[in-house]
Amino acid sequence: MSKEVLEIKQIEGMINSVDLSRKNCFTIEDDTPSILLSTASNGMSAGLYTLKCITSTQDIPLSPRVFMERLSGEEQGNAQIRCLKTRYGWKATFWIPTDTKYLKIALTENSGEFQFLEFSLTKVSNKRNGLVQTLNLISERVRSPRQLFDSAAKVARAIKNGGIKQLKEDLATTSRVGGQLNGYTTWIDLYDQIDDKDLKSIQKRIDELSQKPVISIITPVYNPAPELLRAAIESVLSQYYSHWELCLANDCSTDPEIARIIDEYAEQDSRIKRVHRTQNGHISAASNSALELASGEFIAFLDHDDELSATALYHVAEAINKNPSCRLFYSDEDKIDLDGKRHDPYFKSDWNHDLLLSHNLFTHLSVYDKALIEEVGGLRSKYDGAQDYDLALRCSARLRADEICHIPFILYHWRVMPGSTALSSDEKPYAMLAGERALNDHLIALNIKAKAELIGIGFKVSYDIPTPAPQVSIIIPTRNSQKLVKQCVDSIYNKTSYPDFEIILVDNGSDDPEAIKYFQDLEAKNQIKLISDPRPFNYSALNNLAVAQSNAPVLCLLNNDIEVISDNWLEEMVSLVLQPNVGAVGAMLYYPDDTIQHAGVVMGLGGLAAHIHGGLERGTPGYVGRAALRQSLSAVTGACMVVSRDNYEKVSGLDEENLAVAYNDIDFCLKLQAIGKRNIWTPHAELYHHESASRGYENTPEKLMRFQKEADFMKKKWPDQINADPAYSPNLTLNDCNFSLAFPPRISKPWRA
Repeated sequence: MSKEVLEIKQIEGMINSVDLSRKNCFTIEDDTPSILLSTASNGMSAGLYTLKCITSTQDIPLSPRVFMERLSGEEQGNAQIRCLKTRYGWKATFWIPTDTKYLKIALTENSGEFQFLEFSLTKVSNKRNGLVQTLNLISERVRSPRQLFDSAAKVARAIKNGGIKQLKEDLATTSRVGGQLNGYTTWIDLYDQIDDKDLKSIQKRIDELSQKPVISIITPVYNPAPELLRAAIESVLSQYYSHWELCLANDCSTDPEIARIIDEYAEQDSRIKRVHRTQNGHISAASNSALELASGEFIAFLDHDDELSATALYHVAEAINKNPSCRLFYSDEDKIDLDGKRHDPYFKSDWNHDLLLSHNLFTHLSVYDKALIEEVGGLRSKYDGAQDYDLALRCSARLRADEICHIPFILYHWRVMPGSTALSSDEKPYAMLAGERALNDHLIALNIKAKAELIGIGFKVSYDIPTPAPQVSIIIPTRNSQKLVKQCVDSIYNKTSYPDFEIILVDNGSDDPEAIKYFQDLEAKNQIKLISDPRPFNYSALNNLAVAQSNAPVLCLLNNDIEVISDNWLEEMVSLVLQPNVGAVGAMLYYPDDTIQHAGVVMGLGGLAAHIHGGLERGTPGYVGRAALRQSLSAVTGACMVVSRDNYEKVSGLDEENLAVAYNDIDFCLKLQAIGKRNIWTPHAELYHHESASRGYENTPEKLMRFQKEADFMKKKWPDQINADPAYSPNLTLNDCNFSLAFPPRISKPWRA
């Protein structure tokens, strides 16, 4: 542990003592006294630190708050820290983020005179780190003997499972450990820093790469702030991977400083190429001019005011070596403000066809096989503002899924500034409208009968349904529950605009005379087809029986506690299920209070599988719009699921032998995925789900035993899918459904693997 003595740089709310012989002696004179302490000039590394204050008196019970000012100028406040009195003063241990330059100590006392003899800061060793954080956790949380027992048990379990490292990572997920530990800034401090050991490992990995392709970075330039252009170029010069060239195309910038900066860097490094265009042609034309300079095997795109992470091109080279058949690569990204503060990360899914049709999944960092860009004819000026989206659509359409590679690391920092699309899509509506045109022209080029429209946060593609529309069998299993079934059936007939459907009601041994009479009356009116199956409840068997007695080419599995909201729900779902290579289609389901019950399923959540975005209010876009955009997912709920008869039969329907009640829908979707089909969730088919209103919850010993047996079956059958869902980032937690950060991520850096 290294100790650093801090200097008092500034005081507020206090005055120096009249006795000049007493250094750092102050009298508090107002309600907000504070002291500014300076640390090392180059900032500090992230970690747990102990701050010690030696005073000449203990008469004043100092209880400070600590604020950290970073090199960027950002001020970050800690929560109230717990100070321990010592025989020399007091001390406190708390978390300090990376690049901290000043500590501001805000005192709560408002009177008295005292002398600070010394402030010192000591970084806690890794071994003591876990112990200190443990004590902090216990002191923060314990309010009773029971809580003390629970905390001690959690600590023991963490140490048993993974030692102090596991304990530290578990503590990182708590809301407060010696300060504010959650959030993206802390995540960066913990998991996105490079030390000397990492750098040596990276250089070793680069030396060992069998291929070291040259990556040409394309940067069209038009009147950026000079300092931001320099920052962009410097981020390329700072790359650990050196096999690159930067191709700058100055698109007739009116600021003469831009040309001077470009020439200055080009003269300093032969890897920097430039062209000064004689006519302003806008972003696509300028990008194509830069492409003409490129000699690399792969092409990356960097905007003139954005930045690459120092590991960006190394990660790309690593991915190229590991995936030699891939021709298109894309990474995760975050945003960076004018002060250099990183925020708002987008941890993306792996290749997701339907999400790409809803918004530009690739954006930054995108890297293309140069030959692929040449095949499609480069960038097109008619889509300026969305030229990158147009390029992504055209290139991805030529590739198989295994030729597109997602690199799940933050490699790109997208600059946020007034007028930037990074700030909001509303800042550049012309860009979104250009994206709409690009998407519609893409559909026409592929001879897909559909129309795309801008829906604010992204796009909605509406596919044509053939005439006549295929018949749909809506299958509803039930036992009694007359009121629920009436609500469900009435809503279907009153609010469904789809022209051709039938309702098959599977009565699972009803004994309520009122329900039996209601079902018989519906059948007499030809409103339903009634099937009786009095066997013990088996959701899978009930649906399989109904499918066997149906002739419709499209099937809709529907719970009896569903209530239709949107008239076009069935058109939306059927139009998707008729598209090539689509398996099951799921809907947006709300609780009766208009909060989300189902917006798709992610494998691994909660240990096996769970709904995402649960509990969000209706209309909330969710994580990067994913609660409002159509997308491919591993699974959707069977409470409202549409699938073609052909695909249902190809995977032998629902598993009635092993999954009578739980997880049969998830298993069914994974079986479809295993034969090459993609499952789709759509927010544009909206229904209420009065969840488990008829069957009830898993709350008896028998039900719990059966549920556990079915869960164990799933874990044994689908371990790979549960461990790594391609629709969900390993940088996001499995402990809740709303895309929170994972502490730690479930993926290792390549050089540490």
